[in-house]
Amino acid sequence: MKHKSVKSERGTTHYWINRIENENARCIVFTHGLTANHMMFDKQVEYFLNKYTIITWDVPLHGESRPYNNFSYENTAIELKTILDVENIQQVILVGMSMGGYPSQEFAIQYPGKVIVFIALDTTPLGQSYYSALDRWWLKRVKPIAKCFTDKELRNSMAKSVSKTQYAYDIMIKMLEPLSKADIVEQMGIAYGRVFDRKDSVHFNFPVLILVGEYDKTGKVKHYSVAWSKKEGYPLHIIKGASHFSNADNYDDVNKEINNFICGL
Repeated sequence: MKHKSVKSERGTTHYWINRIENENARCIVFTHGLTANHMMFDKQVEYFLNKYTIITWDVPLHGESRPYNNFSYENTAIELKTILDVENIQQVILVGMSMGGYPSQEFAIQYPGKVIVFIALDTTPLGQSYYSALDRWWLKRVKPIAKCFTDKELRNSMAKSVSKTQYAYDIMIKMLEPLSKADIVEQMGIAYGRVFDRKDSVHFNFPVLILVGEYDKTGKVKHYSVAWSKKEGYPLHIIKGASHFSNADNYDDVNKEINNFICGL
């Protein structure tokens, strides 16, 4: 994977790309979750590296894409569009994990002609219709709640809450290492605070697959995934033996689900 970056007035966004020397090769863009970085998809990169052009990136305000001013999911979509323009990539398959589903959805809303498929991985839909007033209130309380933990408690609780396997726990801890507690709290506050910028629900006219871990107990992700699938008719597949970080807990099944869905188009 080749490390590159793009710049805007808001900051520098870092990304990694491996291009297949085949003009017909499709491109998969993997977008990570909150407080994580591009390493979240190491097992997916390993699996798809020789099949597709691969892009992973550190979402603005995360990983090496810090500092970043005026964070919003609309702006993250603009940064991703710039990356694709630089690489002369016309269409992409989007895989968004947890928070990474929001930049992916926002990109799909702004540039629908550029999206072939969206894989919603342990994430939830944009739009307020799925979320009660109490749900929205709790999301806004994440930042002050996080402040109550000690640095060590916060890291351990976050890694433990999203994982079922030692591998998933270890990589989550590794991704948190470069961050201070203040960084983690800031990311939580801003990222959750901007979830409801887009009020209206959206229906996508390209194929969408929803994947969620069998033991995903992060917020109400599993509940929202079921509701999303029922409302929009998108297929929902449960990843056995996995928690919220399902693409690390059971990467074999996640990789197969993504591959089978793409190949079945």
